[in-house]
Amino acid sequence: MLVTSPTVWAAGEIVTRREVLNDGRCWAEFPVRVVQDTPDLLAAEIFEGTPFTFHEGKWPSPTGKHPWADRASWTGHGALTLQRPGEAYAVWVFWDGPDRAFDCWYVNFQEPFRRRENGFDTQDLELDLVVHPDGRLEIKDDHLLDCRVRQGRFTQDQARATRAEAARLIAELEAGRRWWDDAWADWHPSAA
Repeated sequence: MLVTSPTVWAAGEIVTRREVLNDGRCWAEFPVRVVQDTPDLLAAEIFEGTPFTFHEGKWPSPTGKHPWADRASWTGHGALTLQRPGEAYAVWVFWDGPDRAFDCWYVNFQEPFRRRENGFDTQDLELDLVVHPDGRLEIKDDHLLDCRVRQGRFTQDQARATRAEAARLIAELEAGRRWWDDAWADWHPSAA
C-alpha cells in the first residue's frame, strides 16, 4: 500500500527499504532505522550488521542474482542515507576506521523513493558519485549503465536520465551548491 502523507515515521522506527525493479518485482530488502522524517528529508540508518533478504527468481544481472547476494548483512560501520522526495538520488554518509572518521558523501543514483505503509521502495540505478572530504568528485560505474541496459535491468531512457541527473548534480556541486548539511558527517547512531 503506497502512502501519500508527507511525514510518516517517528525517529527510531524500523522500516523496510526494498529494491524494486522496473517490472515491479522486489529482489532485495533490508530494515533501516528512521533518524529523521520530515516533508523535505528522510534520513535513515543502515545499522552495522543489518541483515539482507534476497528473493529467489531469475534476475537481470550477470549471475542471475542481486549484486550483493553473497552478503548476508552489512559489514563495517553502518551508513546514513539522506533522501528528499522526488529526487533521483540519495546521499549516503560513510565512515571509516576504528575511530569512525568521516569518509565521504556517496551519491547513489536511484529512482525517487516511494513510501509504503511499513517502508519505501526504490531502484538503484547503478551510477554513483563519490564526494570526497576535500571536494574532489569521482564518478563510479558509468560503464555499467550500458551493460545493465543490455541485460534488461534498465531502459535506454533510464540510463540517459541517470547520466543527465549526474551531470546536473556535478554542476551544482562544482558551483559550490549542496543541499545536505555537513553536520551529518558527525552524526552517530547514539544520537538516534
